[in-house]
Amino acid sequence: MGACCSREPYGNGVDVEDAVADREQEDGEEGDAIIGDYGARVRLYGASKYTSMYTQQGRKVTNQDAMTVWEEFTGDKDMLFCGVFDGHGPYGHKVARHVRDTLPSRLSSAIKASQNNSFKRRDNEGKGDNSDEVSKNQGDEDSGDYDDSSSLLLSSWETSFIKSFKEMDEELSLDASIDSFCSGTTAVSVIKEGNNLIIANLGDSRAILCSRGPKNQLVPVQLTVDLKPNISSEAERIKNSNGRVLALDQEPEVFRVWMPDEDCPGLAMARAFGDFCLKDYGLISTPEVSYRRLTDKDEFVVLATDGVWDVLTNYEVVKIVAYARKRSMAAKLVVKYAVRAWKIKYPGCKVDDCAVICLFLKNRTLLARSFSELTQVSVNHSELEACSDVSLAKLENYSEVSRASLNHSEIAAVPRKFRSKKRGEISENAKIYLNSDENDCPPARLDKVNSSGKFPRLRNVLSRRKSTKDHEAVEAW
Repeated sequence: MGACCSREPYGNGVDVEDAVADREQEDGEEGDAIIGDYGARVRLYGASKYTSMYTQQGRKVTNQDAMTVWEEFTGDKDMLFCGVFDGHGPYGHKVARHVRDTLPSRLSSAIKASQNNSFKRRDNEGKGDNSDEVSKNQGDEDSGDYDDSSSLLLSSWETSFIKSFKEMDEELSLDASIDSFCSGTTAVSVIKEGNNLIIANLGDSRAILCSRGPKNQLVPVQLTVDLKPNISSEAERIKNSNGRVLALDQEPEVFRVWMPDEDCPGLAMARAFGDFCLKDYGLISTPEVSYRRLTDKDEFVVLATDGVWDVLTNYEVVKIVAYARKRSMAAKLVVKYAVRAWKIKYPGCKVDDCAVICLFLKNRTLLARSFSELTQVSVNHSELEACSDVSLAKLENYSEVSRASLNHSEIAAVPRKFRSKKRGEISENAKIYLNSDENDCPPARLDKVNSSGKFPRLRNVLSRRKSTKDHEAVEAW
Protein backbone atom coordinates (compact mmCIF):
# COMPACT_ATOMS: atom_id res chain seq x y z
CA MET A 1 0.00 0.00 0.00
CA GLY A 2 1.29 3.43 -0.84
CA ALA A 3 3.24 4.79 -3.76
CA CYS A 4 4.39 7.99 -5.42
CA CYS A 5 3.03 9.15 -8.70
CA SER A 6 4.20 12.42 -10.22
CA ARG A 7 2.08 12.37 -13.33
CA GLU A 8 -1.42 13.84 -13.14
CA PRO A 9 -3.64 12.00 -15.67
CA TYR A 10 -6.26 14.73 -15.94
CA GLY A 11 -6.01 18.47 -15.75
CA ASN A 12 -8.27 20.74 -13.74
CA GLY A 13 -11.78 21.04 -15.10
CA VAL A 14 -11.58 17.87 -17.21
CA ASP A 15 -14.37 15.36 -16.59
CA VAL A 16 -12.96 11.96 -15.67
CA GLU A 17 -15.57 10.08 -17.70
CA ASP A 18 -15.00 12.26 -20.76
CA ALA A 19 -11.28 11.52 -20.58
CA VAL A 20 -11.94 7.80 -20.24
CA ALA A 21 -14.43 7.85 -23.11
CA ASP A 22 -11.96 9.66 -25.36
CA ARG A 23 -9.33 6.98 -24.79
CA GLU A 24 -11.66 4.00 -24.83
CA GLN A 25 -11.49 3.55 -28.59
CA GLU A 26 -7.73 3.95 -28.87
CA ASP A 27 -7.10 1.55 -25.97
CA GLY A 28 -8.93 -1.17 -27.86
CA GLU A 29 -9.70 -3.07 -24.64
CA GLU A 30 -12.42 -5.36 -25.86
CA GLY A 31 -11.21 -8.16 -23.61
CA ASP A 32 -10.38 -10.95 -26.09
CA ALA A 33 -11.39 -14.32 -24.66
CA ILE A 34 -9.37 -17.52 -24.60
CA ILE A 35 -10.77 -20.99 -24.02
CA GLY A 36 -10.35 -22.50 -20.57
CA ASP A 37 -11.43 -25.73 -18.87
CA TYR A 38 -14.78 -27.22 -19.94
CA GLY A 39 -15.00 -24.66 -22.78
CA ALA A 40 -15.18 -21.60 -20.54
CA ARG A 41 -14.35 -18.20 -22.07
CA VAL A 42 -11.55 -16.60 -20.06
CA ARG A 43 -10.92 -12.83 -20.01
CA LEU A 44 -8.05 -11.02 -18.31
CA TYR A 45 -8.95 -7.44 -19.23
CA GLY A 46 -11.50 -5.27 -21.01
CA ALA A 47 -15.27 -5.67 -21.14
CA SER A 48 -17.93 -8.12 -22.22
CA LYS A 49 -21.73 -8.20 -22.20
CA TYR A 50 -22.00 -8.47 -18.43
CA THR A 51 -18.56 -7.45 -17.14
CA SER A 52 -16.18 -4.51 -17.08
CA MET A 53 -12.53 -4.95 -16.01
CA TYR A 54 -9.67 -2.52 -15.48
CA THR A 55 -6.38 -2.34 -13.55
CA GLN A 56 -3.77 0.38 -13.18
CA GLN A 57 -0.28 0.29 -11.72
CA GLY A 58 0.63 2.49 -8.76
CA ARG A 59 4.15 3.41 -7.73
CA LYS A 60 5.47 -0.15 -7.82
CA VAL A 61 7.78 -1.23 -10.62
CA THR A 62 5.27 -3.95 -11.54
CA ASN A 63 1.51 -3.96 -11.16
CA GLN A 64 0.94 -6.65 -8.52
CA ASP A 65 -2.85 -6.74 -9.01
CA ALA A 66 -4.41 -9.38 -11.27
CA MET A 67 -7.96 -10.31 -12.26
CA THR A 68 -9.93 -12.73 -14.39
CA VAL A 69 -13.47 -13.49 -15.57
CA TRP A 70 -14.58 -16.99 -16.67
CA GLU A 71 -17.83 -17.05 -18.62
CA GLU A 72 -19.67 -20.38 -18.96
CA PHE A 73 -17.72 -21.58 -15.94
CA THR A 74 -17.57 -25.40 -15.66
CA GLY A 75 -19.26 -25.49 -19.09
CA ASP A 76 -22.54 -24.13 -17.67
CA LYS A 77 -23.89 -21.27 -19.83
CA ASP A 78 -25.56 -19.72 -16.79
CA MET A 79 -22.46 -19.75 -14.55
CA LEU A 80 -19.80 -17.05 -14.31
CA PHE A 81 -16.66 -16.70 -12.18
CA CYS A 82 -14.93 -13.41 -11.30
CA GLY A 83 -11.73 -13.07 -9.29
CA VAL A 84 -9.45 -10.21 -8.19
CA PHE A 85 -6.00 -10.85 -6.69
CA ASP A 86 -3.70 -8.38 -4.91
CA GLY A 87 -0.08 -9.51 -4.74
CA HIS A 88 2.42 -8.31 -2.11
CA GLY A 89 6.07 -8.86 -1.32
CA PRO A 90 9.06 -9.04 -3.69
CA TYR A 91 7.39 -11.62 -5.97
CA GLY A 92 3.77 -10.80 -5.26
CA HIS A 93 3.03 -10.14 -8.92
CA LYS A 94 4.13 -13.67 -9.84
CA VAL A 95 2.05 -15.21 -7.06
CA ALA A 96 -1.04 -13.17 -8.02
CA ARG A 97 -0.79 -14.12 -11.69
CA HIS A 98 -0.15 -17.78 -10.92
CA VAL A 99 -3.21 -17.93 -8.66
CA ARG A 100 -5.25 -16.07 -11.27
CA ASP A 101 -4.37 -18.65 -13.91
CA THR A 102 -4.60 -21.76 -11.73
CA LEU A 103 -7.27 -21.29 -9.06
CA PRO A 104 -10.31 -21.15 -11.42
CA SER A 105 -9.26 -24.44 -13.02
CA ARG A 106 -8.92 -26.13 -9.64
CA LEU A 107 -12.25 -24.71 -8.52
CA SER A 108 -14.09 -25.81 -11.65
CA SER A 109 -12.69 -29.34 -11.24
CA ALA A 110 -13.78 -29.42 -7.59
CA ILE A 111 -17.27 -28.23 -8.52
CA LYS A 112 -17.57 -30.82 -11.27
CA ALA A 113 -16.49 -33.57 -8.87
CA SER A 114 -19.00 -32.35 -6.27
CA GLN A 115 -21.79 -32.31 -8.85
CA ASN A 116 -20.95 -35.85 -10.02
CA ASN A 117 -20.95 -37.13 -6.44
CA SER A 118 -24.30 -35.46 -5.86
CA PHE A 119 -25.81 -37.09 -8.96
CA LYS A 120 -24.47 -40.51 -7.93
CA ARG A 121 -25.86 -40.09 -4.44
CA ARG A 122 -29.30 -39.20 -5.76
CA ASP A 123 -29.23 -42.18 -8.15
CA ASN A 124 -28.35 -44.54 -5.31
CA GLU A 125 -31.23 -43.15 -3.27
CA GLY A 126 -33.65 -43.58 -6.16
CA LYS A 127 -33.96 -39.85 -6.80
CA GLY A 128 -32.39 -39.53 -10.18
CA ASP A 129 -34.50 -36.54 -11.23
CA ASN A 130 -33.24 -33.00 -10.79
CA SER A 131 -36.27 -31.64 -9.00
CA ASP A 132 -34.10 -30.03 -6.33
CA GLU A 133 -32.12 -28.13 -8.94
CA VAL A 134 -35.28 -27.02 -10.75
CA SER A 135 -36.96 -25.75 -7.60
CA LYS A 136 -33.72 -23.99 -6.66
CA ASN A 137 -33.46 -22.15 -9.96
CA GLN A 138 -37.16 -21.30 -10.03
CA GLY A 139 -36.78 -19.62 -6.66
CA ASP A 140 -39.22 -21.49 -4.38
CA GLU A 141 -40.51 -18.88 -1.96
CA ASP A 142 -41.45 -21.31 0.81
CA SER A 143 -39.28 -20.15 3.71
CA GLY A 144 -38.46 -23.62 5.06
CA ASP A 145 -37.53 -25.04 1.66
CA TYR A 146 -35.56 -21.92 0.82
CA ASP A 147 -33.49 -22.06 4.01
CA ASP A 148 -32.77 -25.77 3.58
CA SER A 149 -31.81 -25.52 -0.09
CA SER A 150 -29.64 -22.43 0.44
CA SER A 151 -27.86 -24.10 3.37
CA LEU A 152 -27.17 -27.21 1.31
CA LEU A 153 -26.00 -25.09 -1.62
CA LEU A 154 -23.65 -23.02 0.56
CA SER A 155 -22.27 -26.17 2.21
CA SER A 156 -21.49 -27.74 -1.17
CA TRP A 157 -19.88 -24.62 -2.58
CA GLU A 158 -17.97 -23.92 0.61
CA THR A 159 -16.45 -27.40 0.48
CA SER A 160 -15.34 -26.85 -3.12
CA PHE A 161 -13.82 -23.44 -2.37
CA ILE A 162 -11.95 -24.58 0.74
CA LYS A 163 -10.59 -27.66 -1.05
CA SER A 164 -9.44 -25.60 -4.05
CA PHE A 165 -7.80 -22.88 -1.94
CA LYS A 166 -5.96 -25.49 0.14
CA GLU A 167 -4.65 -27.25 -2.98
CA MET A 168 -3.66 -23.90 -4.49
CA ASP A 169 -1.61 -22.96 -1.43
CA GLU A 170 0.05 -26.38 -1.30
CA GLU A 171 1.00 -26.07 -4.97
CA LEU A 172 2.61 -22.69 -4.29
CA SER A 173 4.66 -24.15 -1.45
CA LEU A 174 6.09 -26.79 -3.80
CA ASP A 175 6.66 -24.54 -6.81
CA ALA A 176 10.38 -23.77 -6.95
CA SER A 177 9.90 -21.28 -9.79
CA ILE A 178 8.03 -18.82 -7.52
CA ASP A 179 9.58 -17.62 -4.26
CA SER A 180 6.48 -17.26 -2.08
CA PHE A 181 8.21 -17.49 1.32
CA CYS A 182 7.73 -13.75 1.96
CA SER A 183 5.40 -13.02 -0.97
CA GLY A 184 1.73 -13.78 -1.48
CA THR A 185 -1.63 -12.58 -2.71
CA THR A 186 -5.17 -11.96 -1.56
CA ALA A 187 -8.15 -13.32 -3.45
CA VAL A 188 -11.77 -12.22 -3.59
CA SER A 189 -14.01 -14.13 -5.98
CA VAL A 190 -17.68 -14.67 -6.79
CA ILE A 191 -19.57 -17.31 -8.72
CA LYS A 192 -22.94 -16.38 -10.17
CA GLU A 193 -25.24 -19.26 -11.06
CA GLY A 194 -28.73 -18.09 -11.95
CA ASN A 195 -29.99 -16.17 -8.92
CA ASN A 196 -27.35 -17.67 -6.65
CA LEU A 197 -24.25 -15.69 -5.71
CA ILE A 198 -21.43 -17.44 -3.85
CA ILE A 199 -18.66 -15.24 -2.45
CA ALA A 200 -15.23 -16.37 -1.26
CA ASN A 201 -12.79 -13.96 0.36
CA LEU A 202 -9.15 -14.32 1.39
CA GLY A 203 -7.46 -11.15 2.63
CA ASP A 204 -8.39 -7.48 2.45
CA SER A 205 -9.77 -7.06 -1.07
CA ARG A 206 -13.54 -6.55 -1.09
CA ALA A 207 -16.78 -7.38 -2.91
CA ILE A 208 -19.89 -5.21 -2.72
CA LEU A 209 -23.35 -5.39 -4.25
CA CYS A 210 -25.46 -2.48 -5.48
CA SER A 211 -29.13 -2.96 -4.69
CA ARG A 212 -32.21 -0.71 -4.71
CA GLY A 213 -33.94 0.53 -1.59
CA PRO A 214 -37.69 1.08 -1.02
CA LYS A 215 -37.49 4.48 -2.76
CA ASN A 216 -35.40 3.11 -5.64
CA GLN A 217 -32.25 4.66 -4.14
CA LEU A 218 -28.83 3.06 -4.53
CA VAL A 219 -27.95 0.87 -1.55
CA PRO A 220 -24.40 -0.57 -1.20
CA VAL A 221 -24.30 -4.04 0.37
CA GLN A 222 -20.87 -5.18 1.58
CA LEU A 223 -20.54 -8.87 0.75
CA THR A 224 -17.15 -9.52 2.37
CA VAL A 225 -15.19 -8.48 5.44
CA ASP A 226 -11.70 -7.03 5.06
CA LEU A 227 -9.78 -9.79 6.87
CA LYS A 228 -7.19 -7.63 8.59
CA PRO A 229 -5.17 -8.52 11.70
CA ASN A 230 -7.10 -6.08 13.94
CA ILE A 231 -10.32 -8.12 13.65
CA SER A 232 -10.67 -9.75 17.05
CA SER A 233 -11.15 -13.35 15.85
CA GLU A 234 -8.25 -13.07 13.40
CA ALA A 235 -5.95 -11.48 15.99
CA GLU A 236 -6.80 -14.19 18.52
CA ARG A 237 -5.91 -16.97 16.07
CA ILE A 238 -2.59 -15.33 15.21
CA LYS A 239 -1.63 -14.73 18.84
CA ASN A 240 -2.57 -18.31 19.78
CA SER A 241 -0.06 -19.43 17.12
CA ASN A 242 2.69 -17.23 18.64
CA GLY A 243 2.43 -14.64 15.89
CA ARG A 244 2.47 -10.94 16.77
CA VAL A 245 -0.06 -8.26 15.78
CA LEU A 246 1.03 -4.65 16.15
CA ALA A 247 1.18 -1.34 14.30
CA LEU A 248 4.26 0.74 13.63
CA ASP A 249 4.59 4.20 15.14
CA GLN A 250 4.69 5.86 11.72
CA GLU A 251 1.40 4.22 10.62
CA PRO A 252 -0.55 3.53 13.82
CA GLU A 253 -3.79 2.74 11.97
CA VAL A 254 -2.31 -0.20 10.00
CA PHE A 255 -2.01 -3.39 12.05
CA ARG A 256 0.38 -6.02 10.72
CA VAL A 257 1.38 -9.65 11.37
CA TRP A 258 4.95 -10.30 12.50
CA MET A 259 7.03 -13.38 13.26
CA PRO A 260 7.53 -14.15 16.98
CA ASP A 261 11.19 -13.12 17.25
CA GLU A 262 11.80 -11.05 14.12
CA ASP A 263 10.41 -7.74 12.91
CA CYS A 264 9.32 -9.17 9.57
CA PRO A 265 7.43 -9.45 7.28
CA GLY A 266 4.75 -7.03 8.62
CA LEU A 267 1.81 -8.41 6.63
CA ALA A 268 -1.26 -6.14 6.64
CA MET A 269 -3.78 -9.00 6.27
CA ALA A 270 -4.71 -12.07 8.30
CA ARG A 271 -5.28 -14.52 5.40
CA ALA A 272 -3.45 -14.96 2.11
CA PHE A 273 -1.98 -17.37 -0.40
CA GLY A 274 1.77 -17.80 0.03
CA ASP A 275 3.67 -15.94 2.80
CA PHE A 276 4.89 -19.28 4.14
CA CYS A 277 7.13 -17.54 6.67
CA LEU A 278 3.90 -16.84 8.62
CA LYS A 279 1.90 -20.01 7.98
CA ASP A 280 3.10 -21.49 11.30
CA TYR A 281 2.13 -18.29 13.14
CA GLY A 282 -1.56 -17.86 12.42
CA LEU A 283 -1.74 -16.85 8.76
CA ILE A 284 -4.13 -19.15 6.88
CA SER A 285 -5.32 -19.66 3.30
CA THR A 286 -8.87 -20.73 4.21
CA PRO A 287 -11.42 -18.44 2.54
CA GLU A 288 -14.52 -17.07 4.20
CA VAL A 289 -17.42 -18.28 2.04
CA SER A 290 -20.91 -16.75 2.04
CA TYR A 291 -24.06 -16.95 -0.05
CA ARG A 292 -26.65 -14.48 -1.27
CA ARG A 293 -29.89 -15.04 -3.16
CA LEU A 294 -30.19 -12.34 -5.84
CA THR A 295 -33.44 -10.44 -6.33
CA ASP A 296 -34.85 -8.02 -8.91
CA LYS A 297 -33.59 -5.16 -6.72
CA ASP A 298 -29.94 -6.15 -7.20
CA GLU A 299 -28.10 -4.30 -9.98
CA PHE A 300 -24.40 -5.20 -10.05
CA VAL A 301 -21.42 -6.52 -8.07
CA VAL A 302 -18.04 -4.77 -7.74
CA LEU A 303 -14.83 -6.61 -6.81
CA ALA A 304 -11.74 -4.51 -6.16
CA THR A 305 -8.37 -4.55 -4.42
CA ASP A 306 -7.66 -2.42 -1.36
CA GLY A 307 -6.17 0.31 -3.53
CA VAL A 308 -9.77 1.32 -4.27
CA TRP A 309 -11.33 0.78 -0.84
CA ASP A 310 -8.58 2.69 0.99
CA VAL A 311 -9.74 5.93 -0.61
CA LEU A 312 -13.35 5.42 -1.81
CA THR A 313 -16.40 4.36 0.21
CA ASN A 314 -18.81 1.64 -0.85
CA TYR A 315 -21.43 4.25 -1.72
CA GLU A 316 -19.04 6.31 -3.83
CA VAL A 317 -18.09 3.21 -5.83
CA VAL A 318 -21.67 2.07 -6.53
CA LYS A 319 -22.61 5.61 -7.56
CA ILE A 320 -19.70 5.85 -10.00
CA VAL A 321 -20.65 2.54 -11.60
CA ALA A 322 -24.40 3.21 -11.63
CA TYR A 323 -24.05 6.55 -13.42
CA ALA A 324 -21.45 5.46 -15.98
CA ARG A 325 -22.64 6.24 -19.51
CA LYS A 326 -21.29 2.92 -20.79
CA ARG A 327 -20.97 -0.33 -18.91
CA SER A 328 -17.63 -0.99 -20.57
CA MET A 329 -16.24 2.16 -18.93
CA ALA A 330 -17.45 1.42 -15.40
CA ALA A 331 -14.36 -0.34 -14.01
CA LYS A 332 -11.98 2.17 -15.53
CA LEU A 333 -13.99 5.04 -14.03
CA VAL A 334 -13.73 3.55 -10.55
CA VAL A 335 -9.95 3.21 -10.92
CA LYS A 336 -9.53 6.75 -12.23
CA TYR A 337 -11.56 8.23 -9.37
CA ALA A 338 -9.54 6.13 -6.90
CA VAL A 339 -6.24 7.39 -8.35
CA ARG A 340 -7.50 10.96 -8.09
CA ALA A 341 -8.56 10.37 -4.49
CA TRP A 342 -5.12 8.98 -3.61
CA LYS A 343 -3.44 12.11 -4.94
CA ILE A 344 -5.77 14.41 -3.05
CA LYS A 345 -5.70 12.55 0.27
CA TYR A 346 -1.98 11.69 0.16
CA PRO A 347 -0.41 14.31 -2.14
CA GLY A 348 3.05 13.53 -3.47
CA CYS A 349 3.57 10.14 -1.88
CA LYS A 350 0.95 7.39 -2.27
CA VAL A 351 -0.90 5.73 -5.12
CA ASP A 352 -1.60 2.02 -4.77
CA ASP A 353 -2.21 -0.52 -7.53
CA CYS A 354 -5.92 -0.76 -8.34
CA ALA A 355 -7.93 -3.54 -9.99
CA VAL A 356 -11.71 -3.57 -10.46
CA ILE A 357 -14.27 -5.98 -11.92
CA CYS A 358 -17.90 -4.91 -12.36
CA LEU A 359 -20.39 -7.74 -12.83
CA PHE A 360 -23.77 -6.54 -14.11
CA LEU A 361 -26.77 -8.65 -13.17
CA LYS A 362 -29.30 -7.32 -15.69
CA ASN A 363 -29.36 -7.30 -19.46
CA ARG A 364 -30.27 -3.66 -19.80
CA THR A 365 -28.87 -0.17 -19.24
CA LEU A 366 -28.89 0.45 -15.53
CA LEU A 367 -29.71 4.15 -15.57
CA ALA A 368 -30.70 6.46 -18.40
CA ARG A 369 -29.87 9.60 -16.49
CA SER A 370 -26.80 11.64 -17.27
CA PHE A 371 -23.53 11.13 -15.45
CA SER A 372 -23.55 14.87 -14.71
CA GLU A 373 -25.41 14.26 -11.44
CA LEU A 374 -22.40 12.35 -10.18
CA THR A 375 -19.78 14.74 -11.48
CA GLN A 376 -21.48 17.69 -9.75
CA VAL A 377 -20.28 16.14 -6.52
CA SER A 378 -17.31 13.95 -7.41
CA VAL A 379 -15.42 15.72 -10.22
CA ASN A 380 -14.11 17.98 -7.47
CA HIS A 381 -13.10 15.28 -5.03
CA SER A 382 -12.98 17.70 -2.11
CA GLU A 383 -16.76 17.95 -2.39
CA LEU A 384 -16.97 14.16 -2.56
CA GLU A 385 -14.93 13.92 0.62
CA ALA A 386 -17.15 16.44 2.38
CA CYS A 387 -20.21 14.45 1.41
CA SER A 388 -18.66 11.18 2.54
CA ASP A 389 -17.86 12.66 5.96
CA VAL A 390 -21.55 13.23 6.63
CA SER A 391 -24.23 11.82 4.37
CA LEU A 392 -22.31 8.91 2.83
CA ALA A 393 -21.02 7.72 6.19
CA LYS A 394 -24.55 7.93 7.55
CA LEU A 395 -25.98 6.09 4.55
CA GLU A 396 -23.46 3.28 4.87
CA ASN A 397 -24.56 2.77 8.46
CA TYR A 398 -27.98 1.87 7.08
CA SER A 399 -26.69 -0.33 4.26
CA GLU A 400 -27.23 -4.06 4.54
CA VAL A 401 -24.19 -6.17 5.39
CA SER A 402 -24.09 -9.81 4.38
CA ARG A 403 -24.09 -12.73 6.78
CA ALA A 404 -20.31 -12.97 6.43
CA SER A 405 -19.83 -9.49 7.91
CA LEU A 406 -21.88 -10.24 11.00
CA ASN A 407 -19.29 -12.82 12.06
CA HIS A 408 -16.68 -10.07 12.34
CA SER A 409 -18.75 -7.15 13.59
CA GLU A 410 -16.48 -6.75 16.61
CA ILE A 411 -13.14 -5.20 15.77
CA ALA A 412 -10.25 -5.70 18.15
CA ALA A 413 -9.81 -2.77 20.49
CA VAL A 414 -7.29 -0.19 19.28
CA PRO A 415 -5.34 1.70 21.96
CA ARG A 416 -6.08 5.39 21.94
CA LYS A 417 -2.46 6.28 21.27
CA PHE A 418 -2.57 4.22 18.05
CA ARG A 419 -5.68 5.84 16.63
CA SER A 420 -5.08 7.83 13.48
CA LYS A 421 -5.60 11.56 13.66
CA LYS A 422 -5.88 11.79 9.89
CA ARG A 423 -8.09 8.95 8.82
CA GLY A 424 -11.60 8.14 9.96
CA GLU A 425 -12.20 11.35 11.93
CA ILE A 426 -15.31 13.46 11.42
CA SER A 427 -15.27 17.20 11.92
CA GLU A 428 -17.24 18.83 14.70
CA ASN A 429 -19.69 20.31 12.16
CA ALA A 430 -20.21 16.84 10.72
CA LYS A 431 -20.88 15.41 14.18
CA ILE A 432 -23.47 18.13 14.82
CA TYR A 433 -25.08 17.36 11.47
CA LEU A 434 -25.19 13.61 12.14
CA ASN A 435 -26.96 14.23 15.43
CA SER A 436 -29.51 16.54 13.86
CA ASP A 437 -32.80 15.64 12.19
CA GLU A 438 -31.53 16.46 8.72
CA ASN A 439 -31.87 13.94 5.88
CA ASP A 440 -29.03 11.95 4.32
CA CYS A 441 -27.88 14.60 1.84
CA PRO A 442 -26.46 18.06 2.60
CA PRO A 443 -29.06 20.83 2.05
CA ALA A 444 -27.11 22.24 -0.88
CA ARG A 445 -27.76 19.06 -2.88
CA LEU A 446 -31.51 19.27 -2.41
CA ASP A 447 -32.00 22.27 -4.71
CA LYS A 448 -34.28 21.64 -7.66
CA VAL A 449 -32.24 21.75 -10.83
CA ASN A 450 -35.10 22.98 -13.06
CA SER A 451 -36.85 25.16 -10.52
CA SER A 452 -38.76 27.96 -12.25
CA GLY A 453 -37.82 30.22 -9.34
CA LYS A 454 -34.16 29.93 -10.28
CA PHE A 455 -34.83 30.76 -13.96
CA PRO A 456 -36.97 33.94 -14.37
CA ARG A 457 -37.19 33.49 -18.13
CA LEU A 458 -38.68 30.02 -17.73
CA ARG A 459 -41.12 31.37 -15.16
CA ASN A 460 -42.34 34.05 -17.64
CA VAL A 461 -42.81 31.45 -20.38
CA LEU A 462 -44.86 29.24 -18.08
CA SER A 463 -46.94 32.26 -17.05
CA ARG A 464 -47.68 33.18 -20.69
CA ARG A 465 -48.64 29.57 -21.51
CA LYS A 466 -51.06 29.53 -18.56
CA SER A 467 -52.73 32.80 -19.56
CA THR A 468 -53.09 31.58 -23.20
CA LYS A 469 -54.74 28.35 -22.10
CA ASP A 470 -57.11 30.28 -19.82
CA HIS A 471 -58.08 32.63 -22.70
CA GLU A 472 -58.73 29.67 -25.06
CA ALA A 473 -60.83 28.01 -22.43
CA VAL A 474 -62.99 31.13 -21.98
CA GLU A 475 -63.57 31.45 -25.75
CA ALA A 476 -64.53 27.78 -26.01
CA TRP A 477 -67.02 28.22 -23.16
